[in-house]
Formats: sequence, C-alpha cells, structure tokens
Amino acid sequence: MAKTKPGKKDLDSYAIKGTNKVVRPGDCVLMRPSDSDKPPYVARVEKIEADHRNNVKVRVRWYYRPEESIGGRRQFHGAKELFLSDHYDVQSAHTIEGKCIVHTFKNYTKLENVGAEDYFCRFEYKAATGGFTPDRVAVYCKCEMPYNPDDLMVQCEGCKDWFHPSCMEMTIEEAKRLDHFLCSDCTSEDDAKRSMNTFRVSASLEPKVEPKRRKR
Repeated sequence: MAKTKPGKKDLDSYAIKGTNKVVRPGDCVLMRPSDSDKPPYVARVEKIEADHRNNVKVRVRWYYRPEESIGGRRQFHGAKELFLSDHYDVQSAHTIEGKCIVHTFKNYTKLENVGAEDYFCRFEYKAATGGFTPDRVAVYCKCEMPYNPDDLMVQCEGCKDWFHPSCMEMTIEEAKRLDHFLCSDCTSEDDAKRSMNTFRVSASLEPKVEPKRRKR
C-alpha cells in the first residue's frame, strides 16, 4: 500500500533569517523582487505553513504601488501610498526581507515622522479591472484634487477648505509664514458654491494602456 505523504502544517510565526524580526499572519512584509533594481514588494501575510520537509511558504495579499495600477501614478498619490489588491499568491518565506507598517490614511497623516518602513493605504484595488474602493473621495482646493499627505496645504478660516499654496499663487515659504488665510472665494463678494465635491478615482474613466504585471 502506498504511503500517504505527510500534510502541511500551519505555523503561528516565522523568523526572518538574518534579523531578529518575527512575522505573524496579519503582518505586512517587504519581499525581495526578482529585479534587484526595483523596490521591494509589499504584501500582507495571510497564512504561514510548512511542508513535511520544513519548507516554509506564506500566502500573501499583494499591495500595489500607484505606478503598478492600470491608471498609473497620479498627482494626488502620496510617495508612500499603496493599494490593497485582490491579488493573492503563495511565496517562499525566504523572499521576505523585512517587516513594514501599512497605516490607515488617517493614522498616516498623524505621524510626526515617517520612517522608511511606513506606508499608507486608503483604497482597495481590483487588479483585473482597475477599479477602486471607495470609488469617490473628497476633494480640496480650487484644483479639486484629493488630499496628498506629502503636499503642504493651508486652511481657509472662512469656508474651512484646504488649499495648495501654488494654487493660491503663494510659495511654500509664504504659506508657512501665514497667521491667517482666506481663500479668494471668501474674500470676494461672490460666495458661489463649488459644483463638485467628490472625485472619481477609478482608472476606467481615463483609459490608458495597461502595464504588464510583473511576475512574482
């Protein structure tokens, strides 16, 4: 009678070789890309398991960088912004280089110092269609763009909206010296309301050539 091969077993944790860091399901990790010139991939560990030879593999859910998405990087995307995709994969645990933290957008904007391992996510992303959840977000300034946490903005004391200094024909240095600020709408007699207060973020409205997904 043929012997049944021993099955896989779930692990509670995995120690990253060469470091003192331990990865557990739910943690976010940096994974080694096949091209050494590229930045590390970012993923959320869903499951850790070992086979009968003690080879450890991790089931991960990939984060995409804006430039990896169908719509590409746009003006309002932050330098450390990631999209939590619906792309799952199984990888060798040996490809894990380190751990990182993917903050909520709100928590990221409260950080006093952003470290190399700090990222943020405000959208979930469907890799096949380029769709985002949520599909609409609030916009600010006269340019009516979503908030980019990397950009300095000043708040109008009248309408409470936030504005980019450049859109107000100010330099960043001038904006930093402001004690009070009123936007042009609040300083003029015409108090017309803005016609739009949301911004559609799905790339489907702006068709672009879809880049090939890198093999992992």
